Amino acid sequence: MYEVYPRSFADSDGDGDGDLEGLRQRLPYLAELGVDGIWIAPWYPSPMADGGYDVSDFCGIHPMFGTLDDADAVVREAHQLGLKVIIDIVPNHTSDQHPWFQAALAAGPGSPERGRYLFRDGRGESGEVPPNNWISCFGGHGWTRVVEGDGRPGQWYQHSFASEQPDLNWANEAVLAAFDDIIRFWLDRGVDGLRVDAAPALAKAAGLPDADYGGDLRFLTLEWIGNPHWDVDDVHSIFRRWRALGDAYEGDRVFVAEAVVSSAERLSHYLRSDELHSAFNFQYMKSAWDAGVLRDVVEETLAALAPVGAPATWVLTSHDEVRPVTRYGRRTTSSAHFADGEGETSDRALGTRRARAAAMLMLALPGGAYIYQGEELGLPQVDDLPAIVLQDPVFKRSGGAVRGRDGCRVPLPWSGAQTPFGFSPGGARPWLPQPVEWAELTVEAESADPDSMLALYRNALRLRHDVGELRADEIAWREAPDGVLDFDRGGGARCVVNISGSAIELDPEYTVLLSSVPLEGEALPPDATAWLVRRA
Repeated sequence: MYEVYPRSFADSDGDGDGDLEGLRQRLPYLAELGVDGIWIAPWYPSPMADGGYDVSDFCGIHPMFGTLDDADAVVREAHQLGLKVIIDIVPNHTSDQHPWFQAALAAGPGSPERGRYLFRDGRGESGEVPPNNWISCFGGHGWTRVVEGDGRPGQWYQHSFASEQPDLNWANEAVLAAFDDIIRFWLDRGVDGLRVDAAPALAKAAGLPDADYGGDLRFLTLEWIGNPHWDVDDVHSIFRRWRALGDAYEGDRVFVAEAVVSSAERLSHYLRSDELHSAFNFQYMKSAWDAGVLRDVVEETLAALAPVGAPATWVLTSHDEVRPVTRYGRRTTSSAHFADGEGETSDRALGTRRARAAAMLMLALPGGAYIYQGEELGLPQVDDLPAIVLQDPVFKRSGGAVRGRDGCRVPLPWSGAQTPFGFSPGGARPWLPQPVEWAELTVEAESADPDSMLALYRNALRLRHDVGELRADEIAWREAPDGVLDFDRGGGARCVVNISGSAIELDPEYTVLLSSVPLEGEALPPDATAWLVRRA
């Protein structure tokens, strides 16, 4: 699957913002790349306080992106090209501009309208203290106080993310029923599935008790166990309801969880046979470039998912993460928090080499894989965007201490020697500036280079389809030196990843199908991956 962040993919009308017509025009590129489908980040009407994840209408299309007819055209033409289409659904919260929230503000305490959200009275003598100590993903308190109709400070509402994103109350039947209708609306229009944003956030512990963050007030959900506002067991009844709804449709409809939780075992709970179908593997994505760490995560993932019969998924990055070319070139190659490694110098050549090796490792593992737009071009993170153009709410909420995620959302370079590199017609300025050095990283430039990152992805995806062993469920580890991953796939294919720091000799009984770097003789150099097949 290929993630499309619509605002940054392709602009058809010259306003500097990507749109659905731009995506429709570029669908043949994605089919040629060799992916099986696309996941489209939110395309809904939104004030864009959080890049479209603050939704003001769950059954519409943002005018920036086009119309419902444009969305229908994308789905229809993607299907004609053999591509599946998954769209984002953002159920944990709405925009503060959503009609539901505006009605809740107007209706006042105790009203059914406020019952759709988590409004609570404050603590303290006059309610001036938040109802509990819950934090926001973007820094600071997870509560904001409202001014009531009479002009006096009133209740507080909870928000796991920005204050413009009030959390819904998923214990409220009206919310459950409304989202049944929202899901049906999109499935009826032909989408093949939905990616569930922030899936572990929906349920909250009864009584909304204080959380124990252990003194670390970062949103480290990979480490949270027993947290009262994340990965609460009551969330699973919601997904069982959705699964039953989706199963009522003819054909295959899939639900994919974004579930950043503390273990593969906790993740498996979301993937039981009557819940969601698959989930992003954040334990894998956020791991360091270290053979032992990666093997442990692979083994834990496969062992945890086997009892529930769910396929694993593997992913290196997304619209929320530092691009691998940059992250793998830093001293800190792990990514427990999206600000990890920020400010460290990155060796782009080293990061590119490791990103190539990591891509081949990901695509060799059993299950599904997700590619974020631009990874197939080897785009680096843009770390030097001017502060005036930054739009990620974490930048403001951190007082500028954390630059946020805009650096991985810079519009794609398609062609030409200068900006906007074919992203927009007529030379329009993109909504985020592209580095001038991206001229060598355009689709046009890399298509002409047989050694480019794009060529590597195209070759790897072709082999993933053509070599049956690479689609098998089986994986068998071989004994290997420290720092080396070596495993069989389906009996006849083999993947070797060298993270040891020195070259290793490849087995002469195998021939190389593909390597992440050019090979000299039978040796695999450091930070490189090779796919092998047994000689006839």
